[in-house]
Amino acid sequence: MLNDEICKLREKLHESILKKNDYEVTYQLSVELDQLIAEYYRKNVNLNSKKKKKRLTNEKKNKSTEPKLNKNKEKSISYSK
Repeated sequence: MLNDEICKLREKLHESILKKNDYEVTYQLSVELDQLIAEYYRKNVNLNSKKKKKRLTNEKKNKSTEPKLNKNKEKSISYSK
């Protein structure tokens, strides 16, 4: 799963920084991590956008079939003595 790969690579990058590994090694890990994160967002943002769009479309369809309520209708209040 992409989340697991991101977590593992993040840990490798963190270790590389702490151990003060060669700059090129740390840089390469950082680039790979950025690519995985970008892939994650491409997949999940597109997925979420499609779900949201579908939900909004369904809500519009449901509103057109629901009975309309008169929101301006005043309620009368009666007081008993």
